[in-house]
Amino acid sequence: MATNTPPGGTGRHPDGPASARRTLRPGPALGAAVAAFAVVMMGTTIPTPLYSIYGSQLDFGVTTTTVIFAVYAAGVIAALILCGRWSDVVGRRPLLIAGVLISAVSAVIFVTAGGLGQLLAGRVVSGLSAGIYTGTATAAVIELAPRSWQSRAPAIATAANMGGLGLGPLVAGLLAEYAPAPLHTVFVVDLVVLALVGTAIWFIAEPVTITPGARLSLQRLSVPPQVRAVFTGPAIAAFAGFAVLGTFTGIAPSFLAKVIGIDNHAAAGALVALLLASSAAIQIIGRRAPTGTALIAGCAILVVGVAVLAWSLAAASLTLLIIGAVISGVGQGISFSKGMAAVVAASPDDRRAEVTSTYFVVAYVALSVPIIGQGIAAAHWGLVTAGIAFNIGVGILCALAMILIVFALRRSADTA
Repeated sequence: MATNTPPGGTGRHPDGPASARRTLRPGPALGAAVAAFAVVMMGTTIPTPLYSIYGSQLDFGVTTTTVIFAVYAAGVIAALILCGRWSDVVGRRPLLIAGVLISAVSAVIFVTAGGLGQLLAGRVVSGLSAGIYTGTATAAVIELAPRSWQSRAPAIATAANMGGLGLGPLVAGLLAEYAPAPLHTVFVVDLVVLALVGTAIWFIAEPVTITPGARLSLQRLSVPPQVRAVFTGPAIAAFAGFAVLGTFTGIAPSFLAKVIGIDNHAAAGALVALLLASSAAIQIIGRRAPTGTALIAGCAILVVGVAVLAWSLAAASLTLLIIGAVISGVGQGISFSKGMAAVVAASPDDRRAEVTSTYFVVAYVALSVPIIGQGIAAAHWGLVTAGIAFNIGVGILCALAMILIVFALRRSADTA
């Protein structure tokens, strides 16, 4: 078990007392954790605008691209289950260092990739790094924040997470389009930046005190009966939102090139980054909005967003595609963050970790199954028809989520 210590304080470490090495002051330590969070998450989306190049060189199409993208979720889910509680046992710092090292392994696999097997392996390893950082880095950022920054720390963690995801395709697209060796340069840059943030993480003080004798264990996944009514609606909304994120990230570059006729890697990366940036921005801006009202609004906005995306596919319109990306990002950001808030508030203190982990797993499953389904559908019906059908399906899921959330809120009000 772990208990909080003041930011910049000392803790017990597997590698010896904190006093045995120099540690960063609270401000720089927070900066190091934020930077590492952003860089590791950036690494998970770097391949997005590069899939078309890999496809041309290795002779595979949209279906294979979606499978390569989707196996990332397997790594994330495995890390959430295997390592979800490990930072409470061994400390945040060792897990942060491990996440950086695993992200570096993923970059090495990609920079040396010469076949489909390496691409798949690189994505799974990348998912492992993201799964470790999702919980560990969020907790570390909050715990390392000086007292004057405590109220803003969750928003800072969100910005680092989603901001890093958005930077990946943007940086990769620019380097792929305008720098030499498009399949290598960005990963070399990633490795250099990982080395820098990894060094910084080495010098942070452990923000939690470790209880001697604590054992590593798997993260249990379950939803107690009294939480299920509140959990179901937000979980469906999270699934729908992450399905949009995953499918847009995996398919949008192909649609941009093959349907709209813009074969520019920088443009493809910027388009995906726009959706992710919209999600990040609204989560920060709307963090104080009432949970129930905002959750319903998020689902409604996501319905509008996927409707505009479907329209953009039918009309082959770049303008509508951009507008749909922004609206969908806003809807996903609100519905996911407020859904998490609702689930956390309804969970008993002693079951909160397993309920929130289950919520994350539901969301990350949406990064695999829907996108593979759309890839197969695209191979048979074409990108446009498959994309329109997918967006209609997401809209139906969002509508169902809204209905369930409204009923759950009314039931809660009646029993209050």
